[in-house]
Amino acid sequence: MKVLITGGAGFIGSHLSEKLLKQNHDVVVIDDLSTGKLDNIAHLMGQPRFTFVQDTVRNEQIMHLLISQADRVYHLAAAVGVKLIVQRPVHTIETNIHGSEVVLAIANKFRKPVFLASTSEVYGKNERVPFCEDDDSLLGSTRFSRWAYACSKMIDEFLGKAYYDQFGLPVVIGRFFNTVGPRQTGQYGMVVPRFIEQALKNEPIQIYGDGKQSRCFGHVDDVTGAVIKLMDHPQAPGQVFNIGNNEEISIEGLADFIIQRTGSKSPKVFVTYEEAYGKFFDDMRRRVPSLDKVRSIIGYQPKHNLAKIIDDIVGSLKSNPSPSRS
Repeated sequence: MKVLITGGAGFIGSHLSEKLLKQNHDVVVIDDLSTGKLDNIAHLMGQPRFTFVQDTVRNEQIMHLLISQADRVYHLAAAVGVKLIVQRPVHTIETNIHGSEVVLAIANKFRKPVFLASTSEVYGKNERVPFCEDDDSLLGSTRFSRWAYACSKMIDEFLGKAYYDQFGLPVVIGRFFNTVGPRQTGQYGMVVPRFIEQALKNEPIQIYGDGKQSRCFGHVDDVTGAVIKLMDHPQAPGQVFNIGNNEEISIEGLADFIIQRTGSKSPKVFVTYEEAYGKFFDDMRRRVPSLDKVRSIIGYQPKHNLAKIIDDIVGSLKSNPSPSRS
């Protein structure tokens, strides 16, 4: 097939591109490089089945051309990272909502299946864990810009589901839970690569808040593999799936584990959200996915535990001391 990946020069998109190329598909990537980097796809540039287009998904003319020529679309283009979302809320809202509007409208015109990337952020401050796909969302006040990201991705989900319900457009929605792995760095607030970068330099590891908030981290290899399998499955369209890992760890526990795993001498330093982001920040305590639904459809089972994830990122950073920021 010929596939189009929006945001394909980003961290997840570049790994998805690799996988699809190995399956002998033709891959076209569009990315405006606002957070994606050419370094992420430099090793793919010479391959005859790979094409890169530098432009925004909001450019309807170019998207019309690219989608019309594709067999399916993986829509990953979005604002990423807590730090970016807090600092550039207008960019976040416009990129996420308008970008998806363009992709879905044109995909519907040409009847092209779409994978729509969403996020665990849509669950908000819901404390009922593990999160199931039909659970309620509980968002914070509109005065906290971080919830603009959750709202924008919820609108994306509503729109994708509406195209499926009203027009029968095959849309598969995946909610990613803290996807990490090689080529991801901590520039936009991603905690695992940020901690590892600090640990490798024996610098203080900065823990935001009290460190007792917990997360689950999924390896990008597991996540992209699930995305491809879901797009190949006839029962997946019209549904939402959690994708990630359900191995839970506190953020302070993550720092301790990384220090131990890397043999680092880094001390731990606790930083308030106000100090980290320059404003008050509304956070959630736990974020744990139920993987029952995705397991029932494609037999999904994460193959990489946290130790493997850390080892892979450490290896990537050591082989590339100045990694791309994605």
